[in-house]
Amino acid sequence: MRRRGFTLIELLVVIAIIAVLAAILFPVFARAKASARQTTCLSNLKQIGASLALYMADCDDVFPSAVDPSDKLTPEIWNAYPAFQARIPSMPYLHEALQPYVKSRAIFHCPSDDGSDVLDSHPELSFRSSPSMYATFGTSYLYRTEIAFKYFTQTAFQLPSDVNVLFDGSGHWHGAGSRIRGFENYSYERLKPFRYNTLFGDFHAKSLSYDQLQETWSKDL
Repeated sequence: MRRRGFTLIELLVVIAIIAVLAAILFPVFARAKASARQTTCLSNLKQIGASLALYMADCDDVFPSAVDPSDKLTPEIWNAYPAFQARIPSMPYLHEALQPYVKSRAIFHCPSDDGSDVLDSHPELSFRSSPSMYATFGTSYLYRTEIAFKYFTQTAFQLPSDVNVLFDGSGHWHGAGSRIRGFENYSYERLKPFRYNTLFGDFHAKSLSYDQLQETWSKDL
């Protein structure tokens, strides 16, 4: 008995169906993967919050006197505060100060971290990190260094749950927008879809839009 194979038309139909299914499923898989990375990043920040609590328990409740890569690489962001700026060279990175209190350096690595070209808040300043901020500096996160310069304690905050303490180095890692490369492609519209995983003063972590992160900066300490 002769076996009948697929005709060319039947094969083309099958290939077309597979292509349609792939077009439908691939974006779903991509969103699921991005969501998983964001969840891991938020978990990292919560673990960093736990290490901060341990550090502060040993240091009279004072936040670490430390800085982040943006302070070291672009100290000119503190030009308006020369007393603070002068202290930066002698201060360690936050992830270095917390090292005795963490189980793994990996908690400072956002899995979506693919580096940056400029600071989101200062597109005129070069802040290149490749292949990632973590690979370049040992951390994916930026610190609200004002807290360190002013020797803040957690109890000194008016509302700890409103104060941003640590956050993603770049908003394009979790948001819908592409990275900012400088003034040539910098605009508020480009920043609006950005997302920033953020650790607050009471050590809860949450994903914020660009506007929501800016609102935390406006809160009185």
